[in-house]
Amino acid sequence: MQKKPDKSKLMLLVISFNTLMILILAAVWLTSADIRSSKHLLVLFFYTFPSHFLIALLPHEPVIIYFGKFYAPLTVASVAVVGTVTIEMINYAIIKFAAEFKPFEKIRLNRFTQEILNLFNKMPFLALLAAGILPVPYYPFRFLVVLARYSLLRYALSVFISRFCRFYLLSTLGNRVRIPDSVLVVVFLIILITTNAAILRKRRQGSVVAAGKKSGRNSDL
Repeated sequence: MQKKPDKSKLMLLVISFNTLMILILAAVWLTSADIRSSKHLLVLFFYTFPSHFLIALLPHEPVIIYFGKFYAPLTVASVAVVGTVTIEMINYAIIKFAAEFKPFEKIRLNRFTQEILNLFNKMPFLALLAAGILPVPYYPFRFLVVLARYSLLRYALSVFISRFCRFYLLSTLGNRVRIPDSVLVVVFLIILITTNAAILRKRRQGSVVAAGKKSGRNSDL
């Protein structure tokens, strides 16, 4: 009898492949001036992957506005939202896989997390719509939907509706207000630096707290 493939190994392979793809796309985008200045819609489509992957470190707003200068808002929003829904479904699968491990389960059972989940579960679809449209950090909701065991199809629908509206508004801005490319580059860099600085600050604070707890345990010995 043929042995069935290990589900965890297959998922790990999928996650590794998608992560590698995202890193390659991000590296190509950052190192190629020709691609960054390209007006081809395929560039927009593929850019949605690194700009919406897990804790997205690349901003999408200046890029959507940039493409709005050359295409109708409906076209820009449609291309961007297809790529975004695709990567969000990948995000969901990756986080759901990670949720099977004990550290993730401890986070879910944490009292503070439970309070957030209870609040989210009161109006999950509305919360996702608001988060997808408004200029707020979206990555916490990627984890919330998995922690709350929210339906993937409903999540994908909320992403489609909210992100389409957001992309349409941004591309309309780019279409009607001819913002210079130099300004968009500056905005891109500001968002990139502030976002990454905030994430690095949180990681550093977490490391300091963990080190403090470890030293405290050692002193008790």
